[in-house]
Amino acid sequence: MGHSYGGMVITDAAAGHENVEHLVYITSVMPELDETLAGLGGSREPGPWMDPHPEDGTMGLKAELAPDAFMQDCDEAAVAGALERLTRQPLAAFGQSPRAVAWREKPSTYVVCAEDLATPPEAQREYARRAGKVVEIPTDHHPMLSRPELLARVLAEAAATPDE
Repeated sequence: MGHSYGGMVITDAAAGHENVEHLVYITSVMPELDETLAGLGGSREPGPWMDPHPEDGTMGLKAELAPDAFMQDCDEAAVAGALERLTRQPLAAFGQSPRAVAWREKPSTYVVCAEDLATPPEAQREYARRAGKVVEIPTDHHPMLSRPELLARVLAEAAATPDE
């Protein structure tokens, strides 16, 4: 399962591994071999919640803007827990493309989060065209926090039919 930037990770990491039977992308990029996260953003400006620090080579999120952009359906406890776990990541990650493309060799499901304010549903649907199966759910960017029971059903269904 790859959520958000995690789509870059599973696309690369799962390639060539027999023990990975099915990929699930959740409001995520679904890159091709030569695509980067920065390039997949197209000409869109970075969201106002983005907090790049070129001086130390990292990217983060502005904690005060993250709840409205990513977690508008979450309760206060879920938001507080998520904000406690916010970390910065290297800016270099935004310019890296996958070394291999697992979705070309493995079945995949794309979960479009139709109420996501951070990754527009239109962009998700475009990425999802590469998936074998597409499921759309009425959630924000973090369905594992806002609607875990719904996401669990989607994941269970994907696991029950790994060859689709």
